Amino acid sequence: MEGTGYVTVFITMVMESMVLPVPSEAVMPFAGFLVAEGKFTFLLVILFSTLGSIAGSLISYAIGYYSEKALIHKYGKFLLLDPEELDATERFFNKYGDITIFISRFIPVVRHLISLPAGFAQMNIYKFMIFTVIGAGLWNSLLAYIGFYLKNNWEAVMKYGKIVDIAVILILAGLFAYYIYRHMKKRRHK
Repeated sequence: MEGTGYVTVFITMVMESMVLPVPSEAVMPFAGFLVAEGKFTFLLVILFSTLGSIAGSLISYAIGYYSEKALIHKYGKFLLLDPEELDATERFFNKYGDITIFISRFIPVVRHLISLPAGFAQMNIYKFMIFTVIGAGLWNSLLAYIGFYLKNNWEAVMKYGKIVDIAVILILAGLFAYYIYRHMKKRRHK
C-alpha cells in the first residue's frame, strides 16, 4: 500500500464492497498507520476508501438490479457467496428498509452482501448512494483512526501483538473449520 499509494486503498475497498473476501478491517487500519507515518493524509485516505466503497457497492447493486436471484444463487458460490447468508441479508434488508444500507456498513458479512438485495429490490439509486457514502465513510474513518492511534501506541501494540496474533490464527482456523463443516453438512443433507 505504501508503494502504490491511494490507488491500493481505492481498489481494495472496491473489492471489499463487492463481495470479494477483502476485509476493510485489514486495509483501513494500515492506511491509518501510514497517515501516522506521514506518508498518507487522513482526508485522502477517507476520500479514496469511500470512493472505492461506493464503486464496489454500485457494482454489486447493478448485479442485483439486472440479475435474477436464481442466477446469483447458482453461480454465487464462485464468489464465495453462501445462498443462506445472501437470503439472511435480503431478509434483513426487507425487514428494515432503506436505512439497512447505512446500518449494514457496520456489520461483518452483511456489509459485503447488502448491495445485492438493494439491487434486487430496485432501491432508489440516489438513496442507496447517500446511505452507502455516509455509512462507509464513517466506518472507513473509524478504522483509519484506529490504525493511526495504534501507530502512536506502537510499543503497547508490540507488547500484546504476539498474543493477539496467536488468538487471531486460532479464531481464523476455527472459523475455517466451521465453514468446511457447515458446507460438508449441507452436501450430506442434499
